[in-house]
Amino acid sequence: MRKHPLPHGKDPRGRRPAPDHRLAPPHLPARLPSRRAAGPLLGLACAALATVVWAGSFVTSRGLHDSVPPVQQAFWRWVVALIAVAPFGARPAWRARAHVRRHGRYVLFASLLGVAVYNTLVNQAGLTTPAATMGMIMAASPVLMAVCERLAGVRLGARRTAGLLVACAGVTLLAGGGADLSAGGLWMIGAACCFAGYSALLRRRPAELGGAAFLFTTFLAGTVLLLPAQAVSLAVQGGFTPAPGTVLPLLYVGVASSAVAFFAWNKAVALIGAARAGVVYHLQPVCVALLSWAVLGERTGRPQLLCLALILGGVALGAGSGRRDVPHGAGPGSRAAGRRGDDV
Repeated sequence: MRKHPLPHGKDPRGRRPAPDHRLAPPHLPARLPSRRAAGPLLGLACAALATVVWAGSFVTSRGLHDSVPPVQQAFWRWVVALIAVAPFGARPAWRARAHVRRHGRYVLFASLLGVAVYNTLVNQAGLTTPAATMGMIMAASPVLMAVCERLAGVRLGARRTAGLLVACAGVTLLAGGGADLSAGGLWMIGAACCFAGYSALLRRRPAELGGAAFLFTTFLAGTVLLLPAQAVSLAVQGGFTPAPGTVLPLLYVGVASSAVAFFAWNKAVALIGAARAGVVYHLQPVCVALLSWAVLGERTGRPQLLCLALILGGVALGAGSGRRDVPHGAGPGSRAAGRRGDDV
């Protein structure tokens, strides 16, 4: 008599054995780490790091206003940054040279906004504007970032919008109490617009250009764009005398404020988007006020401290959103939906 094969997974009596939860497939770990949960935290940390480091660059620019001309500050800053990034980005940039040529207009525009023009305007404003005021005005750039993100179809969410408005109110009150909207203030407004445009462009970065290659390429292009202005500055204003009081600040803005901070900011935008990173950027006037008081002796009164507390509250409210920015209609694999954190 032919025996019929037993159904898979059943004993001879036809009963299915109880599952043993202690046994797990060998190829699956007991618990997978949540990369999706760690991404936003890393993005917020990178945005905070860049914001704190950039606060020092405002103080440095203000401290060098009477010893190094603005264009020369910017030029030597990016020369130092280029040297600092070269060991990590020169070879990837060379390997991606065909993609750099293909996306040449994008790279050139990003270099113009984020490297050549932005820092030159900041240095120009530092000639006449206190560092704390520079930080106050620059803190308005996240509003422009959020506008760019919304125009691109990104859902900001009620909590993030509320945090942005609260922090923006603190910046407005702070600026209304003492911001200088003379020539220096106007230079800073132009710098804020350039930085917001650069941050919005980061979401459109071609996937073929990795983080190190993109930094090296934009730093190199920005330095080349500054060469004509550097030649004019040397001819008209003359050079500066290298000394510890000039070389050390330039090393700081070249290595920390350029290589480290731009890498951290680009990674933050890739992980959490420009709008959410911009909420953290509202910490800028807080950091600048503290540094300018400690280093330059610029005082901050009680009204300014109350406004700074309002800014901190807005940052805590808006940065705590748990959902990553995804544009309307963007799938998880699309470029508009953002990239993984490991390519920056």
